[in-house]
Formats: sequence, structure tokens, C-alpha cells
Amino acid sequence: MSPPNSRPITIFDTTLRDGEQSPGCSMNLHEKLEVAQALVDLGVDVIEAGFPITSVGDFEAVREIATTVPGATICGLARCRKPDIDRAWEALKDGSNVRIHVFLATSAIHREFKLRMDKQEIIRRAVESVRHAKTYCDNIEFSPEDAARTESDFLCEVVEAAISAGATTVNIPDTVGYATPSHFAGVISNLVNRVPNIDSAVISVHCHNDLGLAVSNSLAAVENGAGQIECTINGLGERAGNCSLEEVVMALRTRNDYYQMQTNINTPRLVPTSRLVSNITGMIVQRNKAIVGRNAFAHEAGIHQDGMLKERTTYEIMKPEDVGFTHTDLVLGKHSGRAALADRSRALGYHLADAQLDAVFEDFKALADKKKEVYDGDIAALIEQRNTQIADQWQLVTYEVQATNGKTPTVTLTLSRGNQEYSTTKKCGDGPLDALFMAIEELTGKSVVVRDFRVQSATRGKDAQGESLVEVDYNGQLFRGRGASTDTVEAATRAFLNAINRIEVGVSESGRRGTV
Repeated sequence: MSPPNSRPITIFDTTLRDGEQSPGCSMNLHEKLEVAQALVDLGVDVIEAGFPITSVGDFEAVREIATTVPGATICGLARCRKPDIDRAWEALKDGSNVRIHVFLATSAIHREFKLRMDKQEIIRRAVESVRHAKTYCDNIEFSPEDAARTESDFLCEVVEAAISAGATTVNIPDTVGYATPSHFAGVISNLVNRVPNIDSAVISVHCHNDLGLAVSNSLAAVENGAGQIECTINGLGERAGNCSLEEVVMALRTRNDYYQMQTNINTPRLVPTSRLVSNITGMIVQRNKAIVGRNAFAHEAGIHQDGMLKERTTYEIMKPEDVGFTHTDLVLGKHSGRAALADRSRALGYHLADAQLDAVFEDFKALADKKKEVYDGDIAALIEQRNTQIADQWQLVTYEVQATNGKTPTVTLTLSRGNQEYSTTKKCGDGPLDALFMAIEELTGKSVVVRDFRVQSATRGKDAQGESLVEVDYNGQLFRGRGASTDTVEAATRAFLNAINRIEVGVSESGRRGTV
């Protein structure tokens, strides 16, 4: 429990915007809605849902989330340009609780080489943009991009002008992860002490992790007066990523004796939300990742195990259940019903419509016939495989590969599209997967370059499902595919075909421009 005098800290999650800018992490509309709902369940205060002007997909995602996902403030990003702001409002206008977030670079290096503007032009553009956004809604956030490298006097001047123009939140970004904790603490305290109208806005911070200091810098900022932390699930984001939501939240909670601050985060939802985002984006969480990594609460050293058996707090400063780890997987089998599957899916962070649940239940029953016990990881893999399927595109019917060491494989493959089936038999490739991939390219007419290929176990045991992730380059754009099966060759084949289907509908994984 937090002390009664704990200061509230707003958690602003930008997984769907800055996190998605990380190459290979793009999500389709269904996936974004799934993550947005999980963030609401987690207790996030503000969700930055996207950058509406950058693409039709981003615009539609912001609009859908703003109108269909209640429980948090939904934010859209815009540069300090009238078309950006108009487009952001068009996406947000039907939502009941929305925010427009405008940004403009302020550091000397950005002014000279990127914007080619002087200081007065920067201030004029910022003020005009905040005022224009204010004509649409009252909740306006302004970010002076690269604030950590902006001259102190000028940063104070810009922030004061933005607040006077109507900004209700001023976000201070460490855009390139350059700051150190003492440096960034000084940036925030300088604003608190020198900007006369600073009490009229919430100070926010958005820290990147290029030097591994994003969480430390964010904590230093709130110690010195910041009231909002911008962060992402699993620390996703451009380059080395952003401040990790799970780490900064648990730091505030675990060391509440020191910080005396509290958030609205429902911490037992941290691990399920982390797994959901990892499964959707294909960005694997390292085993020793703080808070949500598989080893975060594992103890192997004998002296640690001895201490844990005598008193848990000798080597654990948090309880695993406080962040969502459970000591046992709920094991389902072929006799488990639809209701049990629905309940476990919700516990894992998935919100399935009836039609989705019916489809996943069919896959679950088929899997349960193949393996004795179905674990949480298996269920997540089944759901994600269904989520990544593209309707009315290429489907795998059957395949056969004859492969012998030192000889060229022979593959027979049949795919379907609509009511039509297409088959080929060919001798090609330097292994069974290479042969299957080449056969798929021939039938679909899509020639690609494989940039990344991974197979991992969804759960434990020799009958565990294999999850495959394939990333391909098609005409300079990256496309990601996922597949799962107890047969790892089939899992890889499904993943490659899923990537081809994403090419068909233009679901690109290439990172997009724009950051604060």
C-alpha cells in the first residue's frame, strides 16, 4: 500500500507510437486494438495511439482506439504543422477523452541542420501550433524535441511560451538518450525554478535508452518535479528503445519509502501485457530482463536458494505474483471446454470476440489431440497465429519434402487461395526450409530476401509447439510473418507464407519517421 501522502505520477504509454517505430514492430489494426485494451486493463493513464498523418493505417488505428477503447486518455502525435494537427484531430474527434500532442525540435543541432530555423521562429511556430490545437480540444501536450541538449535559457523560454499558448502538459524529451541522471535532474529542476507559469502544466519526461539510462533519468526527473513518465512495454522504441514501463513502475512501487509516489498501474498485469506485446511484435524479451524476464525471479546459486528457503526477502525485493508471474501454468487438455479456454485467454491479456474464440477453440482441440498438456505459451501462440492470418489470401494445404544430407531437396507444395488450389513439385534449395520457401515464392509470384528467421519453443517439453518468426525484404520494405505448430518445419512454412500475405495487403514492418 502507498502512504496517504504519495504523489500521483501519470503513466503515458507510447508503445503503439514510439514503440511501433522500432523496425520490425509494426502492428495491424486488430493487434493495436488488442494492445490498447491490454494497456487499459493494466491501468495506463494515457495511450499515445499513433501518428495520424504518417499513414492511413496510423490514422485508422488512432480513430478506432479513440472511439472503441474507453478507460484512458487517447493521444495522437503531430508535428508543429497545421496539416498534422488537423489530421490528428480528425482521428481523435469522436473520442470522449483525447489529447493532441505536438512537437518541435529546439536544440541547436536540430535548429541548424534539420529545421534551419532560428530561435524566434521556433517559438513562433510552437505557439501557433499549440493555439491551433487548442481550438480543437483542451488537453494539449507540447514537446520541445531534443530538450536534453537544448540550451537552458532557450528551453525555459520555449516552455513558458507553450504553456502561455495553452499547453496543459509540457514533455521534456531526451530524444537521443544523451542525458545522465544528475544532468536530467538539473534540466527539470531548472524548469521548475525558472519558468514562472510552470505550475499551469504537468511536466512530462520521455527518455530514450541509448546509454541504458532511460529508467534512471525518468526517476531523476520525477524526483525533481515531473508528474508524467512516458514509457513503453518492454522498453520498445527506436534504436535502443524507451524507458521501460514495467521497470519504472516497479521502481516507484518497490521503493515507495524513498520516492513516495504512486501510479494507477495494476502491477499483476505487467507480465501478461509484456508477453502480449512480445508475441505481437516478435521482439523477444531477454531472459534476464528486469521485472518481466523469465529469470527475473529465478535463483540458481546455492547460497541464494538457501536464503530463499529460510526467508524470501533475503534475495527477493518483490513478489513474483505482484508483477503477474504465477508459480504454475494452468494446464488444459483435450477435455477442457470453451469456457476454460476463454477464461485463460482473458488472464493472458487477450480479449477475443465470439468468432475469434470459436476459431482458436478449434485450433486448441486439434493441438490437444497432438500433445497431452496445453500450457499458457501454447494458447498465446494459437491466438497470435490466428491474429496474424490474412483473410482470403494464400493458405497452406499440404507439403512434402524429401531431403537427404548432401543432396538437393525435392518439395511438393499445395497452396489455396479462395476456392482455387495451386501445386508445384520442384528440386531446389539447400535444405527443406529453403526448398519450401522457394516453392512458395514460385506459386505466389513474390520473390523476397529473408532478413531474419527464428524458431523457438512456445512452452516446455519435447512435444512443445515451435513458434517461428520470419522477416523478409520485398522491394526495400520489411514484412514479418508468424507461424506455430508442433512441427517446426510447418511452423516456419506458415510464418513465411504469412509474410507473403502481408506483402499482398501492404502490411509493412518498416520503421516510420518521427520521434520525440
